[in-house]
Amino acid sequence: MKFYEQQFPHLNLEIKKTHQLWITLNNPEQMNAITDEMIRSLVSVMTHADFDKSVRVIIITGAGKSFCAGGDIKAMEEKSGMFEGESNELRMRYMQGIQQIPRCLENLSTPIIALVNGAAIGAGCDLAMMCDLRVGSRFSKLAETFTRLGLVPGDGGTFFLQRVVGYAKAMQMFLTAEIFEGQKAFEFGLLNYFFDEKDIFTETEKLAEKIASLAPIAQGMTKKAMKISYLNDLNTSLDVLATFQGITQRSSDHFEALNSFKEKRTPQFKSE
Repeated sequence: MKFYEQQFPHLNLEIKKTHQLWITLNNPEQMNAITDEMIRSLVSVMTHADFDKSVRVIIITGAGKSFCAGGDIKAMEEKSGMFEGESNELRMRYMQGIQQIPRCLENLSTPIIALVNGAAIGAGCDLAMMCDLRVGSRFSKLAETFTRLGLVPGDGGTFFLQRVVGYAKAMQMFLTAEIFEGQKAFEFGLLNYFFDEKDIFTETEKLAEKIASLAPIAQGMTKKAMKISYLNDLNTSLDVLATFQGITQRSSDHFEALNSFKEKRTPQFKSE
């Protein structure tokens, strides 16, 4: 656990209830806008956590009143930081910079929850869509505002958003740059859970604990199988599932689940 006690630029980390890793985007002066430092921190922490058997669920939220405002407008104006250079240099900066976040998150087996505590705009909205589940309240605001700035979602938003809300709704969001707030965001399908703002952290912790209480190897492989099945044909999906089932059905966690069921007790999974 000492790894999570380190200082990571623009991130705060906390382990809750042994198996929950809470990651707080910490750049509140800029509404948690994504920076190069935040990208490196997030990729490093998420990669480490995915190999940590003690971490069974990851929660991402934002410091202060925002989840993530996306790109830093001032840096865009100044052509500085991650927005420095001309066209080809910018292309390389995207590929070697912010695009490392979707590449990393898409390859993780650990379930990820986005606790959208406020504005999730542009790349911030895309980050929430990269997670497996999204939790919000009346203060949640989600929007794809790239075209307002004369931009496209260079971090992969066109890939992730339509997997959450469907092609037609994703196209609507990109072409109108409309902001979806609170209950409207929930009804549109951007949020899986909608809680009262005073309860959102407690309820998210309960949700995370429910996920963490289930067999972690099976959870991770089911998540992988869902992603593979979404992008491939039936035969590919069945081949993957046969392989994954062969692994899980001989895991210690599987037999612990069978024994605990017979003995009418709570299973004690060890991710083995």
